Amino acid sequence: MSEPGRGVCLVIGAGDGLGASIARAFAREGLGVCVTRRPRHTDAIDTLAEAIRAEGGKAYSFGLDARVEADVAALVERIEREIGAIEVLVFNIGANVRFPVVETTTQVYSKVWEMAALAGFLTSREAARAMIERGRGTILFTGATASLRGGAGFSAFAGAKHALRALAQSLARELGPKGVHVAHVVIDGAIDGAFIRGLMPDAAERLAREEILAPDEIARNYVWLHNQKRGAWTFEMDLRPWKETW
Repeated sequence: MSEPGRGVCLVIGAGDGLGASIARAFAREGLGVCVTRRPRHTDAIDTLAEAIRAEGGKAYSFGLDARVEADVAALVERIEREIGAIEVLVFNIGANVRFPVVETTTQVYSKVWEMAALAGFLTSREAARAMIERGRGTILFTGATASLRGGAGFSAFAGAKHALRALAQSLARELGPKGVHVAHVVIDGAIDGAFIRGLMPDAAERLAREEILAPDEIARNYVWLHNQKRGAWTFEMDLRPWKETW
């Protein structure tokens, strides 16, 4: 059994940007890191795990469709049995899409909800079962501006992110008295990475001026949340660049 403060950090949705930074940050804290993405992205997370190991950390990669209940339960059980106690769960699946409401199909709306809300429920429920037994643990959800307000063209994304935030609120109230810290992080602004650099030709200059979010700086805050003493836990944190309007 792992000692408190170490053990495993399971990152659901360890993409090339924020998810990778979160995984590296917890590896530097001395936790073993388990990173997941959908099975079609296993090459990318294998590369991420190899890079973390090259830096001296412990890392393991798994292909996972977090919408599939049996697969989520099996992965959590395997990690607990073969790798170590899951001390931190980070749910970081995005699912950000933009469609006018009249062009939003039932398939799109359902898929976005499954990815950003249902998957959050399944992964946090399975991790919570183990954490409750130990009387400790941290569950962190990545939110967005859409968690708080729905924008034009974001009916599917906002609905799913609102649902995820409500889940986080319920879990915080239910699991806090059992020793499990649940927090929801609102990311309000563009995050530097390949996607944003494709949309913003001046993204590098904006990053240098700290006008967009740096993934490594966001990740530091996730680690800080995990290390908080239970006498002063944060439930909701919002992060934005200094020039972001809100």
